[in-house]
Amino acid sequence: MQLLCFDTATPRVSVAFGRNGAAIAELDLPPGRRHAEELVPAIEEVCDRAGVSLDVIAAIGVGTGPGLFTGLRVGVTTAKVLAQALRIPVVGVPSLDLVAYPLRHTTRLVVPTIDARRGEVFYAMYRGVPGGLQRVSEYEVATPEELASELSARGDEALIAGDGALLHQAEFDELEHVELAGPTAAWPRAAALLELATPRVEREEFCAPWELDPLYLRASDAEIEWDRRGL
Repeated sequence: MQLLCFDTATPRVSVAFGRNGAAIAELDLPPGRRHAEELVPAIEEVCDRAGVSLDVIAAIGVGTGPGLFTGLRVGVTTAKVLAQALRIPVVGVPSLDLVAYPLRHTTRLVVPTIDARRGEVFYAMYRGVPGGLQRVSEYEVATPEELASELSARGDEALIAGDGALLHQAEFDELEHVELAGPTAAWPRAAALLELATPRVEREEFCAPWELDPLYLRASDAEIEWDRRGL
């Protein structure tokens, strides 16, 4: 089972190709905002490193957000176009799941975050279970202060990760029972997506390309500005 996976929900583009859930080639680009120009060349480079062509791919895995609107559209649209051209299915996995998954071995509450701009973060909460993580909250958007208050009220030992936590670190440093995972857990990784998407493809938990939708938790900045002006 060979999959091509990528996530573009944050300023960092991540691409991986793998077989049976194990990455054969992976590329994580430095943070930037040129996803439309970077994603296809990154896919080509990963395939070159793996020594494969696109026609060997059984399915495509893509991070569905929440995250940056432009980046999400680039990733989801590219997944749809490739899947339709290759006549293969798509597996969409929320990008917060990808930030959380590498931390699955902790006994603490795992709280991945993604910078939502406008002084907010996207987040969710997870608990470790045999073989992985189980989400124990909805996917949410809130200010860092609101998230810090929620974690304080819960009182759980927690591990918070993602670029949203790093950007607003001061809000979480004051919580004695909350630890930041640090820069190595700042971004959704395509290698994590590969591990999560492969068993879903094997269970046929995929969708047709035209059924794939990004996970938006709020209106885009353009839509907010449009509404503010009453247009």
